[in-house]
Amino acid sequence: MANPNPSILLVEDDENFGDVLRSYLEMHDYDVTLATDGEAGFRAFKPDHFDICIFDVMMPRKDGFTLAKDIRERDKQVPIIFLTAKNLKEDVLQGFRAGADDYMTKPFVSEELLMRIQAILKRSQPQADPDDGVREFNIGRFHYEYALRELTFDKGKSGEKMDKLSPKEAELLRLFAIRKNDVLTRKEALTKIWGEDNYFTARSMDVFVTKLRKYLKADENLEIVNIHGNGFRLVEREEV
Repeated sequence: MANPNPSILLVEDDENFGDVLRSYLEMHDYDVTLATDGEAGFRAFKPDHFDICIFDVMMPRKDGFTLAKDIRERDKQVPIIFLTAKNLKEDVLQGFRAGADDYMTKPFVSEELLMRIQAILKRSQPQADPDDGVREFNIGRFHYEYALRELTFDKGKSGEKMDKLSPKEAELLRLFAIRKNDVLTRKEALTKIWGEDNYFTARSMDVFVTKLRKYLKADENLEIVNIHGNGFRLVEREEV
């Protein structure tokens, strides 16, 4: 029978601290695999086997940042928390660049780590989307087939023009179409498409919004507008 408890890969080179932390997490119904260096941690990692990873940063053989980058090449989604004594801004930014979901500096309160794990796991659980079955949209003079990633523009008597979207362009346009004339928050888009909401993914989203604006500019009644401090809105105005 499969273990119903959430599984954690804990990589910590301080064996005493690692054993104490493993026991604490197991007391709270987590299934913990402990490795004592980065190389051993990488060997222990199996995609779809762990619900969350917790890595020390300063470790022999492979540091936590390098381990996280290697893990990210195999699994883009598994949440990662760094534990470290380094708390300079650049160290924290380096951790997030390496793919971290959270970053805690030592010493820390065990209960706080537990609460952060619970919060990350809750966010990472797939949520039912009532619009998941919608695959085709009419957006102004465009017809959008999400499954094929095809955006077709009706040019009237001169025919049609079709663009093939990239996967992320397709995902983002689908969300805009579902929320047409309503606000699409940054948080919703980043969580659903990029899997995390941070400075770097937000900048990536801005690039894709710019690309979608170029596609849609053929219809003067369509516009993606910024909603300051919240997100974007795909506005479809009535033709006059």
